[in-house]
Amino acid sequence: MDLLKVLLVDSDTARSALLSQALQDQGYEVIARVQPGANLLAMIASFMPDMVVIDTDSPDRDMLESMSLLNQHNPMPVVMFADEDNDVVVREAIRSGVSGYVARNTDSKRVRSIMQVAIARFREYQALKNELSQTKNELEKGKLLQKAKSLLIKHKKVTEDEAHQAIQKLSMDQNKSVAEVAENIISVLEMSL
Repeated sequence: MDLLKVLLVDSDTARSALLSQALQDQGYEVIARVQPGANLLAMIASFMPDMVVIDTDSPDRDMLESMSLLNQHNPMPVVMFADEDNDVVVREAIRSGVSGYVARNTDSKRVRSIMQVAIARFREYQALKNELSQTKNELEKGKLLQKAKSLLIKHKKVTEDEAHQAIQKLSMDQNKSVAEVAENIISVLEMSL
């Protein structure tokens, strides 16, 4: 089994060394220890870790913004160990894409379970996000199909069944998706109005 590659982000080298050792002891490969800052996203992109672990006193606005951008463009599990346990800060961290937020004084033996929970939470969130996106796409395709059928019924004086069959036939004949055919019908018939 391949070790998960972890990028460790921490401005305190002594603290970073301790967490790095705890991660390695629990079977993770720490591929780099980097300082937080403006080029954090570029460093994450260059090292291509499986997950990011951040060790900080308190996450600042720049750190949270970086995590939000990471979550949008290159989502991966992120675990944040911090001294700050203020509810507002924790909510902001989670909202920015942090999969697990752990207040300080964590026993090194618990690191593995914390990481596993964060990975599981990340995967579940990504699955839900993908399902939502797919559902929205299907809904949009359904709306396009319905609009195209309505236009065919109005302009060609056909039944709904005939309109649906015509769209399906065009889809097969042109080797295009039903949604693409529906878009074409809509654009042609709306121009004739």
